[in-house]
Amino acid sequence: MWGSRFSAPPAEAFDAFQRSLPFDRRLFPYELAADRAWARALAAAGVLTAEETSRILAALEDLAQQVQAQPALLHSSTAEDVHSFVEQQLQERLGPLGAKLHTGRSRNDLVATEFRLFVKEAVRETAHAVAALIAAFLDQAEAHTDVPMPGSTHLQHAQPILLAHYLLAHAEAFFRDVHRLLRVRESADACPLGSGALAGCAFPIDRIAIARELGFARITANSLDAVSDRDFALEYLFALTLTATHLSRLAEDLVLFASPEFGFVVLPDAFSTGSSLMPQKKNPDAWELIRGKTGRILGALVGLLVTLKALPAGYQRDLQEDKEAVFSAHDQVVTMVRIATGAIAATTFVADRLRQAAADPALLATEAADFLVARGVPFREAHEIVGRICREAEQRGVPWTQLPLETLRAFSPHLDSSLREMLTTEAALARRSVPGGTAPETVRRALANARARLRELEAAL
Repeated sequence: MWGSRFSAPPAEAFDAFQRSLPFDRRLFPYELAADRAWARALAAAGVLTAEETSRILAALEDLAQQVQAQPALLHSSTAEDVHSFVEQQLQERLGPLGAKLHTGRSRNDLVATEFRLFVKEAVRETAHAVAALIAAFLDQAEAHTDVPMPGSTHLQHAQPILLAHYLLAHAEAFFRDVHRLLRVRESADACPLGSGALAGCAFPIDRIAIARELGFARITANSLDAVSDRDFALEYLFALTLTATHLSRLAEDLVLFASPEFGFVVLPDAFSTGSSLMPQKKNPDAWELIRGKTGRILGALVGLLVTLKALPAGYQRDLQEDKEAVFSAHDQVVTMVRIATGAIAATTFVADRLRQAAADPALLATEAADFLVARGVPFREAHEIVGRICREAEQRGVPWTQLPLETLRAFSPHLDSSLREMLTTEAALARRSVPGGTAPETVRRALANARARLRELEAAL
């Protein structure tokens, strides 16, 4: 493709080092789509005749069918990259005509176009997978709308919440992921083809028609920027990294919840493994692997950022390093999401254990502070009063709710027998009825709203 400038072939080791076909062959379907669009554009510009265009399109279709039937043709090729593979194949089929298709274009704008096409399709696949995970959360929430659990901050018991509220909290993170993915798709939805190596095409091709045929919403605005822009790839890696991070946080919860110390969930056999030594073990390997693989996704993002940070304007060969990171991160995250979906759907939440843990009197301390506030005590003073009560109970070795009323009144005369009405899990939940709160009715409305939002997202995809 470029050897006539040189008097000697590349060193064998260097030739193997610089070849990208082993991974960019994944772009083969997009290469064919771009080739078809470019052939029609050259015909419209008067570079190809109608008969030449028809022969090129037929050869491309024949190549597509042959690779589908014999993948080894592509996988075992010694071509430098997917673009040179297709060009070689066309020349074998068409002779000199096969070499005319590259008129007016560069591998620089070609790979930028194909990479964007890949990211657009990859985004759709990932977003569909995340939407299915959200649906699994909503199903579990709907099945547990009356189950309380201890809410925590700093991994310490804080206040009672509903299990459904907890599940919807994770769903919200994944809702944000889908919206972020849709923004990535919009970012990638610009067609660079026609930008040439850096200066634009010298032939009067219709870039808008090319973009339309390839399914792009618009064309890129500047040819020099178009061949080197990889913002869309970074944005996709960032979106994947956040999705993986949300999965990792969920995994940490489930690993803890499955431990005997918590006992909040029973892990599904289909998403667990055992020990090679200890026969009683059921290990949360699905969640541990998800948590572990998240580091790889973050590494891909950081790696591409480092690659791009010092590149001058225009295409540089460093950009060959962009695709492996994105391909691998995409494959990993889609698999991680699908595993998480199956595991969440099959997890058994131990309602009795959750209710027992939610009945911890420590979770109701804020109710006493709110009780005092309702009687005119400034919140900071109320907070201090209840804190002293909790310390007194701790010293006596009893739950603070079991302290006699006269002991409570020694800390504040505002405390009376009506406080007892507030000191139940049900009352504490019901009082959090603001939008976004954990009150049962509020959670049921939030669940219905989440169902509607999910339907809208699925339509948008």
